[in-house]
Amino acid sequence: MRSTTEHGTAVAGAEIHDHPVGPGDQRDELADVDLEGPSSDHVSHEAAVYTPSVLPPIGPYERLPATVEPWDPRAIEVARAVAELVHERRPDLAVEHIGSTAVPGLPGKGIVDLSIATTPEDVPAVAAMLRELGFGPQPGPDPWPPGRPMLVGSLVRAGRTFRIHCHVLPEQEELKRDIAFRDALLADPSLVEGYAALKSGIVMSGPLEPHQYTYRKQAWISDVHRKLGVERRPITPPATIGILGGGQLGRMIGMAARAMGYRVVVLDPDPNCPASAIADRMVVSTYDDVGAALRLASWSDVVTYELEHVATDVVDAIDVVRPVRPGRLPLHVTQDRIAERRFLESAGVEVADWREVRTTEDLRQAADEIGLPLRLKVSTGGYDGRGQLRLNELSDVDGAIERLGRRPGEALLVETDLAFAAEVSIVVARSAVGRIATFPLACNRHDEGILVESLAPASLDPEIPERAIAIGERLAVMMGITGTLTVELFLMPDQRLIANELAPRVHNSGHWTIEGAATSQFEQHVRAICGLDLGSSDALTPTATVNLLGTGPAREARLDSLGLARAMVDRTVHLHLYDKRQVFERRKMGHVTATGPSTEEALARARAAVDLLHWRDDDVPDPRDFGS
Repeated sequence: MRSTTEHGTAVAGAEIHDHPVGPGDQRDELADVDLEGPSSDHVSHEAAVYTPSVLPPIGPYERLPATVEPWDPRAIEVARAVAELVHERRPDLAVEHIGSTAVPGLPGKGIVDLSIATTPEDVPAVAAMLRELGFGPQPGPDPWPPGRPMLVGSLVRAGRTFRIHCHVLPEQEELKRDIAFRDALLADPSLVEGYAALKSGIVMSGPLEPHQYTYRKQAWISDVHRKLGVERRPITPPATIGILGGGQLGRMIGMAARAMGYRVVVLDPDPNCPASAIADRMVVSTYDDVGAALRLASWSDVVTYELEHVATDVVDAIDVVRPVRPGRLPLHVTQDRIAERRFLESAGVEVADWREVRTTEDLRQAADEIGLPLRLKVSTGGYDGRGQLRLNELSDVDGAIERLGRRPGEALLVETDLAFAAEVSIVVARSAVGRIATFPLACNRHDEGILVESLAPASLDPEIPERAIAIGERLAVMMGITGTLTVELFLMPDQRLIANELAPRVHNSGHWTIEGAATSQFEQHVRAICGLDLGSSDALTPTATVNLLGTGPAREARLDSLGLARAMVDRTVHLHLYDKRQVFERRKMGHVTATGPSTEEALARARAAVDLLHWRDDDVPDPRDFGS
């Protein structure tokens, strides 16, 4: 599909890909988040300026902050010039000018967005041709995958350098959507006026990261697509959802997916993992096995993950052939605590005073600079309190790295051990087109690093949840989440909120939503990754969840039947077991949720039920069991 401007330049719409970057000119920028430094941050970065080794027609690209500028007619000339360069080399290709610069009078970032639609097999050849013209790789931590790359460059016209994004699309369908959006803008001045007002309002709200500018437009543009009848088609049942990780979170995601009619395939090292009972197919392998991950992708229509300990090589490989949601960037950021701290600081979110340390001398210096007590943490791996030490006195510093099981020279995170007033968390869901639904704030209690209780909605001054919601939604936007994001926060005695950890997934502190919210976090995650609209995140009733932990040595997991019967007498109590075959001390085996007229009453009911539940210490069948 082609149309021609009054200047004779072919124009078209860019791709609305099944990755968490939005439609139209929303691909103009990716988040300019500096995660680099002399740390263990393994996030891949390109230089901010790409400079080719020769001087081809297309010049270098420079990343700049997001601003809204008046429309410049010279952008049409730039689009036409690139189209002519491509046509000289590939007469069969149409270069389509899309985005704000294709619409006279529409302000924007001034980037000339171009799209070339071809076949999947031809994408590498088109990308190579563009590189010969001088286009370079997309900078930033989250580039488009090789299967639909975006190459970048610039051209100078009348003294102004115009930045260019050139998208190479493996199909026509996505192109048609942006053409329809662009043509609607060209035909409707009131639509242009509304879009311009949206953009101006976004940048007038204060300092803005490029991702925030990009994603805040998505829902508006999606509404226009819907009115035009070209909205993105969701992934519909009986499509298959691939899940990296088969623990209890993967199990509950899968249960929500199956309730909606989706098929489920799971990758996990344990063939008897909790999710195996609800999976249509299992891939038994480790989280760093690229070949196994690609087998999972071959049976899936979309892939998600239930934990952060998946090798980035695995996600990168899948991302070439299937959409991975919540996305690559969230995983890159949250796998490394040091990278995560830098990201949070770049987002303007307060964190505890921290240092990167590699040696005992570094640790002593950190103790001198930020004071004791400190918490020393591994930068990668570790969860539920594992992989960290509390350093109360200076004498604790000596040998701390060794006690943590790490060798000198490995990057570790050390931070102030905060005397907080409460632990809270916010779960944010963000759809594929940028709509956001945030669950009420939960108040949590941990014991030796393991979450044991959650109450929601948190009984706090209303201003505190409002600030927590703003933090969660800002981070979800900056990370380009498609799915769920959980932000764990400390509420300080002076009412400050300090970020502790991020989890780009469903979370233990959101289990209360199964009974306590209009839509559970698990259904919400499935809706988001499949491109469906989000459900209501409103709380239905005060709710409390208490985790059911294992006790004693490792043995077959069997609940005492009489205790179970007594626990379930309370009709407000709901039991969730994770089907883990073995129980042992402090292993998360399940949870109990209760509702009530207040969160305190709900918590009392859930605690009472958990107190009645006990794990059998023998293998002798209980004659009172119905199955005996």
